Parts: sequence; structure tokens; C-alpha cells
Amino acid sequence: MSGFPELITVNKALEKIKGSLNLSIEVEDVPLSECVGRVLAEDVISPIDVPPFDRSAVEGYAVLSSDTFSATPTNPIELTVIGKSEAGQEPSQIPQISSGTAVEIFTGAPIPQGADAVVMVEQTKRVGDKVLIYSPVAKWRNVSKQGEDFAKGKPLLLKGTRMKPWHIGALASANITKVKAYRKLRIGILSTGSELKELGEEVKLGEIVNSSKPMLTALIKERNCIPVDLGTVEDELNKILERLRLGLEICDIIVTTGGTSLGEKDLTPEAVQKLGSPGLIVHGVAMRPAKPTGAGVVNGKPIFILSGYPVAALVGFEVFVDEVINFIYGTKPEPKPKVRGRLTRKLATQVGYRCFVRARVTPSPSGYLIEPIKLTGSGLLSSMTKANAMIMVEENVEGFDEGDEVEAYLIQPIEAPL
Repeated sequence: MSGFPELITVNKALEKIKGSLNLSIEVEDVPLSECVGRVLAEDVISPIDVPPFDRSAVEGYAVLSSDTFSATPTNPIELTVIGKSEAGQEPSQIPQISSGTAVEIFTGAPIPQGADAVVMVEQTKRVGDKVLIYSPVAKWRNVSKQGEDFAKGKPLLLKGTRMKPWHIGALASANITKVKAYRKLRIGILSTGSELKELGEEVKLGEIVNSSKPMLTALIKERNCIPVDLGTVEDELNKILERLRLGLEICDIIVTTGGTSLGEKDLTPEAVQKLGSPGLIVHGVAMRPAKPTGAGVVNGKPIFILSGYPVAALVGFEVFVDEVINFIYGTKPEPKPKVRGRLTRKLATQVGYRCFVRARVTPSPSGYLIEPIKLTGSGLLSSMTKANAMIMVEENVEGFDEGDEVEAYLIQPIEAPL
């Protein structure tokens, strides 16, 4: 076994993978109740104005704004109340405003014809059929104008939007019951390694539980994609080829774990190369962890060859698979919360490698403190459970000194130290 003859940068690897893809994802009608997490396949145009009429944003009195311009706390103006406007009321049933009159109005109720503002109830005093106005109100103040939220015939949501609960609310406000969305990607998971046992099986000395597959399954579900278990196979080329061929028939993306280094039994890169053109296009990336990561494209579909070590597999998934999912759907990456803080100890990294350092962020009187986790092996999941952040160190940076300010993105909530 020898080292990788050449390592490719993360950005170059992604560029090569994306440039080789040829994957078309079908579009389907999705009811609003099932839309969260789905990706829009076309712009959604609002069929109506939202709101559909001018309505009050507060409780108070609908008025002609020019009637209130001289109102002061010590010299209020007096208007005659000629009726009410309540939410759900037909506008034709509401009295028309003229100078010197007002209509009592409630939040969400139609603005009476002739009115152009609403005085908040806190700035008024009711006396019989009169109302005293203690403060002037500008034209259209406290009024939600027709179509100011969404205008009929204008885009309500754009193609490529990954829908959140507030997008569902926006669609519902326009009485839209279904949208065109891309179908969920099917992502196959193939584990390789003669030493692996599935969760719940008897584990003998020399064998280990396959922890990467449940983790990757959870990652795929978290991305609102469909995981497909392609099994766990021994380090035998023909068995790996058989499962990969099956995966190419039924999946859009394949993720493998194990067999990606340069040892005698690291056969997955060879298998990918044998499957078809262009085959293996990346093997060995200038990153830590996950240096042995590989990738291929067969029949336009990507195959990601991730490390058998779970932490390296996690990093490889988030760096490469996440990026390609977004590329296929035409979506932007999900934003990650970031904090800045000072390192509690020196952080050494190797120039030329993009490094992902597990860390723990804690609050202090002077700001956040960021402590790199000392246990950093790619097989040590405890380094992830103990961390609440990741520090990404770019290829051109040679680490940081104790006390340096760095940025970390959070993977768990910040908790005060015990």
C-alpha cells in the first residue's frame, strides 16, 4: 500500500463531479399538506391579491386622515361614529366615510369606502356616538393594502425554493392547494467490509457494528430524501459490482462506505471504474478527515465512495453529497449558524488541506471560547457527540495560535460548561 499519488482540492473535486452529472428528476403534484421540505420545480404565481381587499391592521377607528391633522393630546378632534366594520363583513354593508365621520373597526376588517387611515384605539376616547382623536394619523397608516402581501399575477415563490412552514402559510394565504415539486431523490447506501455486522446482530471478536449506515440513513432522511439500503457486502469485487449495478437501476445517487483507501481489500474505486463511463473521476481529496473520499459518475448518476470511519463518512457526506443534492435540485445550501470566539489552545493544521475540526463552544464573560476536541480520530463518534461546533480551516491556512479569534459553525446548541 502506498499513499495517494495526487490529491485534488475540495472545490476541484466538486467541479469535476458536477460537470459529469446528467440526471433529470421528474416533477409531481404535491398537496400542500405534504410540501414541507420539498423543492419547487416552477415559479408559483399568485392567483389572487393577498390581502384581497384593504383591511385594518389594528383595532380602532377608520377615518379620513386629513380630519386628524390638527389633533393633539390637549386639543383632540371630535368625529361622529356612524357604524362598525368587523372581520368577515361584506364591504357593501359598511357605511361610507365622509369628512367628520368615523367607523369603529377591528383587526382584519375591510376599510370603509372613503377612509384612508385607521387611528389606533389607544389614541382615542369614545363618548357616546362621538370619538375623540388625540393624535394625527398619516394617510394609509395602519392599513394593509390590497395585494401588498402578494399581488395577483406576480411570483409568490420561486423555482428552487426548499419549502419551509412559512412558505406553506404563504401558499395557503393565496388558497393554493398543491404545487409542482421535484420528486424526492432516492439515495442508495452500500456498506463494504468483511468485518461489519448489522445493528442488532451478534458481534464476535474482530467484528464491528456498522454504525455508518444508520447515521447515513438519518442524514438522508434529514435532507427529505429517500434512503435505499443496498446491503452490506464483504470485500469482494464481484459482490460490490452486483450491488452497485442494482443501485444504479433504482437510485439517483449512491453512497458507499469502506473500501476506499489503497489497501489490498479497498475495492470500491475499482468497482466504480468498471461500471461504465466516465467511471471513477475523484479518488483522494485534500481534506481532513475524509482524505480517501472518492467519487464516480455512471450513466449520469453520482457514486460517492466515503470512508468506512463514521466521522470521515459524515464529513464526506456534508461536503460532497449535500452539495450535489443542492446542485441537482437547483437549491441553495441550508444556512448554518456561526459564532466567533477565541481558541483555548493552539490549533495546528496542514497547509494544502481543508480541515474540519470538531470543537466545543462555551460562553464566558469576555465572549465565546472555542476548544478543539482532543479526540479527533475519524472512527471516534464521541468526538462528534462531545462537540457542538466545527471549525473549517481553509487550505491556505496553517492553523491558529491560542487566543486567536476564529469562526465556527454550530452543530448542536451552545451549553454552559459544567
